[in-house]
Amino acid sequence: MIAAPAPIADGPAVSGRTWRGRGRSLPAGTTYAGRMLSRRDAAIRLDIPLEMAARHGIPSHISEAELERIEQDPPAWLVQSRGNRTGSKRVWAHLECAVCGFSEQERPKKWWPEWTLLVCDDHDEVPPPASGTTRHLVYGIGSRFTALVDEPA
Repeated sequence: MIAAPAPIADGPAVSGRTWRGRGRSLPAGTTYAGRMLSRRDAAIRLDIPLEMAARHGIPSHISEAELERIEQDPPAWLVQSRGNRTGSKRVWAHLECAVCGFSEQERPKKWWPEWTLLVCDDHDEVPPPASGTTRHLVYGIGSRFTALVDEPA
């Protein structure tokens, strides 16, 4: 007789991303020792692009201990990458819904406007614009957000 596999605990992952499905997440920066992190989560923690993580050999899944070792004693390419930054361009943007609090980390796009509020695409009830301003919507921010941009009338 074959035994059923042990259930996987529905626990959260790192950086506000969900572990076993949507809706179960912790705030960014929450970690658990012994968990395997994805390359994307490692890139977010190291504050480098995903492409750079792949190019420099960060495996598709990395242990928390290995990532901490890289953070404590960064390789030469990571030290150089951090030294080359001018500070003008963000590597990762933290996106958070103003209505429900859902959040994700995403690479910022040049076309993203400076928004007043950011909400999930499926929210109909949003705060009204301030008096004396007009609002326009920008769709397609991150995986599921709409930017509400208020401008003086």
